[in-house]
Amino acid sequence: MYANGSFKNPFADFDFTKFAGEFKFPMVNIESIVEANRKNFAAITTAGTSTVESLKTIAQRQGDMLRAALEDFSKHGSEVLAAATVEEKAAKQIDFAKKSYDVVLANAKELGELYTKGQSEAFGVLNDRIAELTDEVKAAIAKK
Repeated sequence: MYANGSFKNPFADFDFTKFAGEFKFPMVNIESIVEANRKNFAAITTAGTSTVESLKTIAQRQGDMLRAALEDFSKHGSEVLAAATVEEKAAKQIDFAKKSYDVVLANAKELGELYTKGQSEAFGVLNDRIAELTDEVKAAIAKK
């Protein structure tokens, strides 16, 4: 308050629109930001879903491999017990060891390929979105 009891707002006569017009504020297109974030979220969701499906496939395949290995081991045990001579038993065990080694290598290769496929699909979605987003940003900058 002033000494005479009246108060005058010092900004009452100030034209803010004229003042703000002197500055060059960039125009922000909220719709394009919302749309870009929607696309980003969709890409992340797709990549996540792809990863989960890939992991489910891998887990199921590992279960199948384990089940087959246990069946082979059980069958092998019966064959060794049924063998008549020590030499025949030793030969069956050597054959089983070689077969098991080959199966382990084949299974490891298959699982590696499943992991690679799953990662490629998930990262492919993200890489595509990043490339698309880069193009969108370049186009937005070029408009200015």
